[in-house]
Amino acid sequence: MLLVSITAATAMLSLGMSLHGATEALYRQTRAATAGPDFVAFSPGSDRAATSALTSLEHAPEVVAHSGPYRQFYATLTARGTTSNVVAQGAKATPGPVDRPLVTSGSWVRPGGVVIERGFANALGVHVGDHVTVAGRSLPIVGIAVTAAYTVYPWAEMGAEGPGDNSGLVWLNEPDTRALASASLSVTSAIYLKLRDPSATQAFLDSHRASVDPNQATTHFVTWQFMVVQDSVMLKDSQPILVVGSWLLCFLAIAGVATLAAGRAAKQTRRVGLLKAVGATPGLIAAVLLAEYLTLALLADALGLTAARLAEPALINPTASLITTATGPTGTTIAVTTIIALAVAALTTLGPTIRALRTETVAALADTAHQPQHRAHLTRISALLPAPLLLGLRLIARRPGRAILHACNMTATLTAIIALLMLNAQPARGYGLGGSSSLTNLKVDQGRHMMLAVTAALIILAVINTVTITWTTAQEARPTMAIARTLGATPGQITAGLSVAQLLPTLPGALAGIPMGIVLCLLFSAGGVTWPPAWLLFATALSALPATAALTAVPARVAARRSVAQTLSAEA
Repeated sequence: MLLVSITAATAMLSLGMSLHGATEALYRQTRAATAGPDFVAFSPGSDRAATSALTSLEHAPEVVAHSGPYRQFYATLTARGTTSNVVAQGAKATPGPVDRPLVTSGSWVRPGGVVIERGFANALGVHVGDHVTVAGRSLPIVGIAVTAAYTVYPWAEMGAEGPGDNSGLVWLNEPDTRALASASLSVTSAIYLKLRDPSATQAFLDSHRASVDPNQATTHFVTWQFMVVQDSVMLKDSQPILVVGSWLLCFLAIAGVATLAAGRAAKQTRRVGLLKAVGATPGLIAAVLLAEYLTLALLADALGLTAARLAEPALINPTASLITTATGPTGTTIAVTTIIALAVAALTTLGPTIRALRTETVAALADTAHQPQHRAHLTRISALLPAPLLLGLRLIARRPGRAILHACNMTATLTAIIALLMLNAQPARGYGLGGSSSLTNLKVDQGRHMMLAVTAALIILAVINTVTITWTTAQEARPTMAIARTLGATPGQITAGLSVAQLLPTLPGALAGIPMGIVLCLLFSAGGVTWPPAWLLFATALSALPATAALTAVPARVAARRSVAQTLSAEA
């Protein structure tokens, strides 16, 4: 239980923390592998006036290398029945010194063929050898490549003359672009620059903007820093989902492990008595009791970090437009997750450990039961209740803290489920032509996948917690249930009573998850919210009741079938 809980929590937290700066790390690696530019300038048109404005930048003292100008056309591309806007750039057979796209499949441009940017190819579902139609002309795909000269798919359109819809990027052999030029398509000239000081792009822009574009209206400038910021937008929704989810998982871990620690309190008390009897100091006893939990917590933290390391490549590069290399958790991430794992283990076991240390040696060795307080008026009222409800309320009254933990367990789980329903109810504008849903909105899709993963992890832990709480309660209440059996209670009533002890806190906990899930979704929504049907939210919350009844039935039934004579003999 402790391993599963802390592993899930530390894995989610590690992934959430790894997203910060992950895009920049991948972009830097891609820029190094493809000789990416520090500065890109676009000028509308392809005539001498447009190109002369760009070529004037080649001779600036800050520039150490350049490529271009290249012509890029704004057209449409159709593949597998899907049509999308596309930026079609004319490319030479041998790329220049700045921006040398890395071919990941096939070969570089050749006459009569097209090379597609990898993120765009993944979205279209095309491969080398397939045919696509660019501006009405069918061309075979000869290669798939990545570049750092453009922002990731679907934001290839960076020139002032391009359409407003999302676009992919392709490269054509330069002579093949003559057909596009004759089709009266919008065209932009682009030049790529490598600066002596890559960090001084803003100073370079301020120095040369007026000379290149006096009216500051036609030429469009893009720095590599801007590309990093734009690329990171793809992970904007994923990081808060993973971080908030990790904290919810930590809470469920605390609730579950606290139940286990409380269930072991009786054995722990006797163990403390034995250690005291042989002369162990309080410090040694505390170290012995905490060591097993802290050791498991460290193991769970290592498993969580390993799981995050394996999942990270697929998470940090959802578009596949950058070179994917797993960077692994940083030292800060490892320190934070380790501290949290140890804190979860320590917080949940510290209370039972202190209570055991404070117990007198003789009392600890005797391990006698505590005499409950009897109140006559409560006894008269409880006599009117059905036996299962009476037994369930008695179990809750004896352990109110556990009932509160179970209610919070339901609240945390339903919060994630309601937030997922809210997120799925929001309309997603696709990347297809005109905003159609023919191409998936990767940013929204990534956020929904992360929310689904977090919700699934929370549901799994909630299931484990519910079963654990029921079983622990049944073990602790064996004498009470045995006495109830001697007074006429049936095994079915005992089973129902144990289930009722979990069902009663489930209802308020599940209902509290509705507003909390709505608030969680509203906190991260950018604009108007589309609301799912109210009946769906309440039906989802109320479904926690039959789910809890089913989960508690098996451990409760097993505990109820224990022999009464065996139980009372053991207690005697």
